[in-house]
Amino acid sequence: MGRREPSAIFLNTGMSGRLGVLLLVSGPSGSGKTSLCQALRDAGEVVYSISCTTRRRREGELDGEHYHFLSEEDFERRVSAGDFLEHAVVHGNRYGTLKGSVLERLESGTDVAMDIDVQGAALVRGCEDAVIQRVLVDVFVMPPSMEELEKRLSGRGTESAGEMEVRLANAAAEMAHAEEYGHRIVSGTREEDYERLLGVLEEARVG
Repeated sequence: MGRREPSAIFLNTGMSGRLGVLLLVSGPSGSGKTSLCQALRDAGEVVYSISCTTRRRREGELDGEHYHFLSEEDFERRVSAGDFLEHAVVHGNRYGTLKGSVLERLESGTDVAMDIDVQGAALVRGCEDAVIQRVLVDVFVMPPSMEELEKRLSGRGTESAGEMEVRLANAAAEMAHAEEYGHRIVSGTREEDYERLLGVLEEARVG
């Protein structure tokens, strides 16, 4: 349950006259935040924002479906042009969200979910755009324990021992920012986490 947009979204359109919700979802690698955003997307609840990144493409990932894969030069060109709502360096790679595409969807009444690190979330919170400030809702997904987090990361089989050590250290640093978020979810089962996140989104829709 990557960062991919559905082929069409027919709910939450501009016909309702409302702005969409911008749902920021953060948490350390292995917390389940990406799967939660994908589940909301697959249920037709949100459009999933596709990030740009300079990291290498993993097996099975498609450009424009999971990420927009950019060279360092292309990424820097977009930074200079002011194209990003937020951008940051995570695990030695650059990530960013294109501001124009997010605002277009929000202004049409479509809810947008962003799977985002704590650096990026802080930048979005600091954005002076009136639309962003009005519709922003942020959620931090906490792993139940560091032991469970390490187990989840090991199960993915995508990190070397060195990369695992870095991710666990980064996870501890990221969790220190959990109190900055308006909502926090301590991860349980996927079903429980999904219901809690959907509840936050539904509350924001009527708030």
